[in-house]
Amino acid sequence: MFFFLVLCRGMQASKSENTEKAEPFYWLSVAKQKTCSEIINEARNVLRTVGTRRPFTPTDGQRKLFGSGSLRGPQNRPPSVFSLHASSFDLTESRPVSGVRLSPLDHKPILITSAKDEDSSVFLPKPPAEAAEVRKVSTARACLCRTASLGSIFSAKVVLPDQKKEKLDSEEPAMMMNNPGRSNNNYLAEQRLYTPVNDKSRQLICNDHISVSESEDFMEGTSGKFSFQLRGESDQMKKPGTNSSWPRSSGWKRRVTGLEDETRINEWEEEEVFWRIKILPILRELKKKDNIENLCLACTKLYQALNEGNMLGKQFKRRSELLKILYKLVDIDSDPLCLKLAKIILAMKVDGKNLLSVCKLAFKICRNEKNDYIVQNDRLLDCLLEVLRNEDLHKNDEALLYCAGAIKFMSGNAVLLNEMVNKGAVEMLLQLMKQINNVKENDTYFSNLGHLLVQLTATLRNLADLPPARCQLICSGAASELCVALEQRVNDQDVCTYIVRILSKLSSYNDFCAALADCSRCYTLFLALLNKHQKQQDLVVRIVFILGNLTAKNNQAREQFFKEKESVNTLTSLFQTYYELDLNAQTWYHDREGKGKNHLKHPSEAEDVMIKLIRVLANLSIHPSIGATLAAAHRVVELLVTVLEYKSIDDCEELVINAATTINNLSYYQVESSVVQDKKLHIAEMLLKLLMSNNMDGVVEAVRVFGNLSQYHEVCDFIMQKKIYKFMIALLDSKNHDVCFSACGVLLNLTVDKNKGAFLMEEGGIGKLVDCLQDFGPADWQLSCLICKTLWNYSENFTSAASCFGGDTNTLLVLLTSLLDEKLVLDCSLETEGRDSHKLHWEREFKPVAEKLLDRIQSHHSFLPAVPIIPF
Repeated sequence: MFFFLVLCRGMQASKSENTEKAEPFYWLSVAKQKTCSEIINEARNVLRTVGTRRPFTPTDGQRKLFGSGSLRGPQNRPPSVFSLHASSFDLTESRPVSGVRLSPLDHKPILITSAKDEDSSVFLPKPPAEAAEVRKVSTARACLCRTASLGSIFSAKVVLPDQKKEKLDSEEPAMMMNNPGRSNNNYLAEQRLYTPVNDKSRQLICNDHISVSESEDFMEGTSGKFSFQLRGESDQMKKPGTNSSWPRSSGWKRRVTGLEDETRINEWEEEEVFWRIKILPILRELKKKDNIENLCLACTKLYQALNEGNMLGKQFKRRSELLKILYKLVDIDSDPLCLKLAKIILAMKVDGKNLLSVCKLAFKICRNEKNDYIVQNDRLLDCLLEVLRNEDLHKNDEALLYCAGAIKFMSGNAVLLNEMVNKGAVEMLLQLMKQINNVKENDTYFSNLGHLLVQLTATLRNLADLPPARCQLICSGAASELCVALEQRVNDQDVCTYIVRILSKLSSYNDFCAALADCSRCYTLFLALLNKHQKQQDLVVRIVFILGNLTAKNNQAREQFFKEKESVNTLTSLFQTYYELDLNAQTWYHDREGKGKNHLKHPSEAEDVMIKLIRVLANLSIHPSIGATLAAAHRVVELLVTVLEYKSIDDCEELVINAATTINNLSYYQVESSVVQDKKLHIAEMLLKLLMSNNMDGVVEAVRVFGNLSQYHEVCDFIMQKKIYKFMIALLDSKNHDVCFSACGVLLNLTVDKNKGAFLMEEGGIGKLVDCLQDFGPADWQLSCLICKTLWNYSENFTSAASCFGGDTNTLLVLLTSLLDEKLVLDCSLETEGRDSHKLHWEREFKPVAEKLLDRIQSHHSFLPAVPIIPF
């Protein structure tokens, strides 16, 4: 960068003036030889990484299963809009008896010959012993087991045992045989109720003495057939029992062995009583369908009652009858009501077609943003998360798709988004993603699961905005799992876009960026995606942004990326592509709007890609060997210079400044094949345009580049010829640390040439340098050291301090004396953060130069007045 004369403290002033040698100014003036690590650390302080904004992702105006930018055609994706009615649900479980008589089974019973066989879980019919006994049991059973239609839930027709016995006897076989929902096992189990059993422990005796009032009271709460399940029968054979409040002396009498059987029967009795007292009145309200508000209130009470009676789930005996009523209410066009219905139906653990339909119902409700408030209050999220957590990925992939789509819509609401984090949605979504990642490409489900993956990744993208969710994503190993999904779905641009958006957000944070850098294949994957989707700006700009984050602070990441095959060529190829796109767009813009129009305030899409690409190159150039290689890369340097040629800072400030910063980094490396060195004069001409702009950030960046280039005599001559030095002296009045440091560096390099030193006195440069020394003083020893080096170079040919420094001589003497006072340094160090390094800068950088300059001034000054030490 800048030059200065190395000072040797042990040499005479006159001797040192004859033996001084010009060296780069950024080397520290120290008595001992520096280590390699110190030199590299200093270089890193000089070279700078480039920051940039994360690519902006606009919110999709409409809630759809796939966003407006999706490349999935309508024929290749599930619909976001569909009709949903009661007919969309499977009503077979609740279908009333059809009345069609079935043919008897060709079955030959096997006699049980041992006690072991009797304990078997399958019970076979036994031949009746006496016809009278069969008729007795059959008659009692017919009274209590008449099949009811849906309407009989609310008004059951009662037929007493002593009325029309012949009709009961004739209809009983049809009742058992004509029910299509009854299995053979159920038929066999019920057949045993009117078959004499030798084992008394399995006998079931019916008492005929049931009063008319008791029968009517019982049937009021009975909607269908019921029976008692004996030990060993399956859950599908369970039927509700009788009212437990009836006196045992006048009702059924059980003789059952085992505590388990009696407990089960008691539970059935309690459930039947609860159904009659709590559930039936609510169902009557639902049947009225008078107004939406009352129906919603009834659904709320129904859910609470079912929850209170432990009737949610699949074990509830009247589940089918209840669901059939709820399905019919779906035809009422009301989102608040459908929300209540969806919550109950999901809580009943439906599956198959019914699960798909209720998930579509939830999706339809959440699709309307106006429903967010009622969704939040009704806690639908819990039910949907339960579906994603427990349902089979292969059997219910379409239902999970709409369920995840509904959750994605919810994640667009800030309140619901925070609720998701608290309910463990992050870990659950990642776990589901792992299951999808385990499905191979040749699997028949692979394509359909890609639709589901779009919903999951879109939700995770929204969750990534919350700090607690980011912590969970890091702890759950999201970086590696996202990379696996990205690699498997490289041909699915929708999935790639959402995953890259997640990584774009998360890689802005150091902890996640470190985790992503540990995924060794991520660089290969990103390069493959860049080459495959080169024209997809929204995907390219985010991948390049991620690469910029990875290479910003991690030297190992720079090495890994640079070693990847064709890594730099991929970047330059993208640069060329988007440069041409921008050039064409700029030509069109000027032709259409006119040159006098203001340019766009924000970077265009092509400009944004180039900004991110230049950032990666700037970050890579921090690495010593990579930086030297890039400095010798013609295509890289030419593209950077091209940006300065065709783009003004008013057109795109960030792009031009980033290009200048990268050129500055590359100009640091003094290699024989440096393209920057070959093009130094042309670069200086381009920087002059930036230097004369009204943008202070651009001015500072141009001055920094001039600081590096001014070590070449041709560039120094250019600076003097174009009177750029006057601009540098003027910048000393800016009172800005960075500006003064950069400007002073250029002046230092100019003073290396003895024939150019006089310009400082002519433009009042000495006084401004002394003012800078007084303004910054011990607050910045590096800048103070730079000022002293400049004054040392300037005073080399003078024999009189007064003629050299003029009226600023005494002020300079006072300043140097004060700044060399060690007590002052210690006091200032105590008030400064990092006081050890602060003192080290004073000892190793400022003190050697300041002492030599003070000695020179004193030796050429005839009278040194006694002056007090200036406090700082």
